[in-house]
Amino acid sequence: MKIRSLLIAAVTGAALAHGGAAVALDGAALYAQKTCAACHGKDAQTPILPTYPKLAGQNAAYAAQQMRDIKTGTRANGQSAAMKGVMHLVSDEEIDAIAQWLATL
Repeated sequence: MKIRSLLIAAVTGAALAHGGAAVALDGAALYAQKTCAACHGKDAQTPILPTYPKLAGQNAAYAAQQMRDIKTGTRANGQSAAMKGVMHLVSDEEIDAIAQWLATL
């Protein structure tokens, strides 16, 4: 009976770790990993070019929608062409995490 309980606990734990429960993503880490800092600055306030937007403090819903629009091609104006190549590497969940983090700055 003890072995059965341990097996059930192990299977349940594995299921939770692989999609059974939401795991919060680290927006700050994703911002760095997905190379956002390369153009928008490590602090999201000092872009490398004055035409690139400052992202710190942006409304999370707005920032997420802009990233999604660039990813899908809905937004294709301004500097969005430079971001299009990067956005295919970012999932919707990662977009949300990055946007939420940016809003806290």
